[in-house]
Amino acid sequence: MKQRPGTVVRLATPLKAWAQRFAVFLLIGATFFLMLLGKVDTVVVERARIAVLDAVAPILNVASRPVASINQAFDEAQQLASLRAQNLALQEEVRRLAGWYQEAQRLSDENRSLRGLLNLVPDPQYRTIGARVVGDQGGTYVRSVLVAAGSRDGIRKNQAALTGAGLAGRVVEVGWRAGRILLITDINSRIPVMVGQARDRAVLAGNNSEHPELLYLAPGTSISPGDRVVTSGHGGIFPAGLPVGIVVAVSDQGVRVRPFADWSHMEFLQLVDYELPHLLQPLTNGAAVVNP
Repeated sequence: MKQRPGTVVRLATPLKAWAQRFAVFLLIGATFFLMLLGKVDTVVVERARIAVLDAVAPILNVASRPVASINQAFDEAQQLASLRAQNLALQEEVRRLAGWYQEAQRLSDENRSLRGLLNLVPDPQYRTIGARVVGDQGGTYVRSVLVAAGSRDGIRKNQAALTGAGLAGRVVEVGWRAGRILLITDINSRIPVMVGQARDRAVLAGNNSEHPELLYLAPGTSISPGDRVVTSGHGGIFPAGLPVGIVVAVSDQGVRVRPFADWSHMEFLQLVDYELPHLLQPLTNGAAVVNP
């Protein structure tokens, strides 16, 4: 005989009510049972716990990978931004240090050139003016340089132009702010000199080359390479004893001299007013009067 659906419902309703009424007690009982089971056999509980961990660990590993990847990407992005900022700062520092390095090099070279001038100290009674070389008018027919000093600075014609090594030339033109120095290698340069220990007289003549020649040597003069050439003081422009150069060649074509001045590194010149033209006063009654 087939049971009706209403009969099943009427039988399940009391069971459901009974289960809801005693659910709390059932949970408490299950808790105590598990506690007693853990006390009775810890090995079984530990194995069960390990089994659960083994089952859950791969799941947690897979689930945590995207989060770790995102955190790593975020950290790398922060590091990249920081490195970019540091790179820009370092580039700016390099540019700044490069500027300071160039300035230090310039000052070092300038200091070296100025110190070179101290190797040749004129007599303190002479007036000296330091001038920077600002232009080179060297060419096929002219050997001269421009200096950034003029009449406002006390520059006058025929003043001696010296480097730290020796005589470089003389002032031939003077403006208000600049002057032109005729080098001793110019074809128009003529300087009375003395050669060697014998102090033989001659004239150093420029020939637009690196090695001017000695002219008007006395017959029988013995000159050899290595002899030192200095100014003789004749002519009323340069005093005696200024170093000029050294003899490098003696042949039938003439005697050649290598100047002490270094033309390729000539940045400063010391202009010296020896005032030799003023040692003699104008003629009076046909005779020269010497200053006391």
